[in-house]
Formats: sequence, C-alpha cells, structure tokens
Amino acid sequence: MIAWEQLDTDTRAAVAALLRQHPDFERWQARGKGTDQGLTAFLEASTWPDDIRKDQRFYTAGDEEPTPTLAGFPDMERRLNWHYVDRPLNRGGDLQSSPGTIDRQLGALAQTLASRKAKPSERAYALPWIIHLVADAHQPLHAASRYGRDGRSDNGGNALAIINPYNSRHPSMSLHRYWDDLPGPPWLRNSRLEDAVRRLTERYSPPASSGTPTQWLDESWRIAREHAYPPGDESVPTIGAEFHDRALEIANRRVIAAGYRLADLLQRLLR
Repeated sequence: MIAWEQLDTDTRAAVAALLRQHPDFERWQARGKGTDQGLTAFLEASTWPDDIRKDQRFYTAGDEEPTPTLAGFPDMERRLNWHYVDRPLNRGGDLQSSPGTIDRQLGALAQTLASRKAKPSERAYALPWIIHLVADAHQPLHAASRYGRDGRSDNGGNALAIINPYNSRHPSMSLHRYWDDLPGPPWLRNSRLEDAVRRLTERYSPPASSGTPTQWLDESWRIAREHAYPPGDESVPTIGAEFHDRALEIANRRVIAAGYRLADLLQRLLR
C-alpha cells in the first residue's frame, strides 16, 4: 500500500491492467473484498508468492511431482529459491553455495515486465513476483545466513529457534519468522492496513535514494551482520526488550524503503 500511494495515475492504471490478466485475479478480489479492484489486486498479489506455498495447484521442485500447468501460468512451480540469497555473515571455511537466487531473479523479472516483446501473460506473472521480492530484498534474513564450522548455512535464521515473549500466541519460532513478522501481520486489510500505513509514512521519511536490487541486498546483509541475531551464545536465545525495540525500528524503516523503492521501480519499468 505504501508503494500504491506513491504511484502516478498512469502507472496505477498499467499495474491494474496487468494484474487483471493474472489467472488468480478473481481469487484476489474475493479474498481482498476491496472496492478498488486495482488496489485489491496489488495488495493480494504482494503475498501471492508466499500464498502458493500451501496451494495444491502448485508443487515444490525436488520434493513433489509437477502438477498440471493451468492456463496463464508458465508452470506451477512454487520457486521457493527465488525469495532469498544466503550470503555468509562469517567468512572463512568451505561454505556451501546458496541455492537462493533473489539477486538474479529481480533483474530477470524486471526485464520481462519492461519488455514490449513479452507476452501479456508473462508480464502479468512477473509483476506479483516483483512486488513480493522487492520487499524480501529489504528483509535482513533474506540476504544473509550464519554458517557453521562444517560450512552449513542456518538458512537465513530458519534453523535457529528463539523464544519471542512479544508473541503470546506463538512464543517459540525461528529467528527468520521473527524478522518476517515484524513489519505487520499478513492479515491486515482495509482500515487497519490504512492506519498502519499512515502511521509509518508519518513517522519515517522516504529512503535517500532508490538504489538497485544489489544495493538493497547489500543493505540487508549489513543490517543482518550487525543487528539480526540476538546477542549471546544460547542455543535457543530469548528476545530481549532492547533487541526487540531496535529490530522493530529497523523493520519499519525497511518496509518504508521497500514501498517507496517499489513505486519508483514500477514507474520506471512501465513508463
């Protein structure tokens, strides 16, 4: 929604027209229940690459057999490795290469969206991924991992269990989920979402520069190195008040930066 509010009229119209051609457009309208179909599609498309993880129409490569390709999709692969890149926070040793490809996919998807030669279905498929991956690129633990002495990654904090006393319903979670949840719950809709966006945009300034995907990931990596992991050497650390306050401030600033930068990117690609 931060990005939508920054888009000019022509880009909003172009975005809405592309999303209308996506095979899941009607599903998004039913789920979002908004009065502005363009905005509803934009918001629902932003979580679509995560939503398909539990969608039986899709499959996970390497774990499941491919499912039948439905009209409008290039295939039904969930593409879990597009969401991240595990850049090591601690150097040295024989580190496993990261299976994540967000650094490459953002560039490839941007080219597709901007191409006048690409099919409308290809551009409509690329757009939700761009919306989602711009946000992922601003998440510290989508750009970094700690590696053990054996060279194995903790998968962006997914393998590190923590105790989060600030989540009464799910106090036990991974460090990765803790950071993913900080900007706000995925069920925010309508007036609650509008209120959250208003509070953020009133409190935080736009980023100093639009930058590039490479720069966004570099920023996230540096934040992860300095701030993403709780202090101490407990096997299951408990999140403390000072750490939580700093993490929440970082998450708020990153979601603001992602929103403004997404708007700028879409206006350049769809100009």
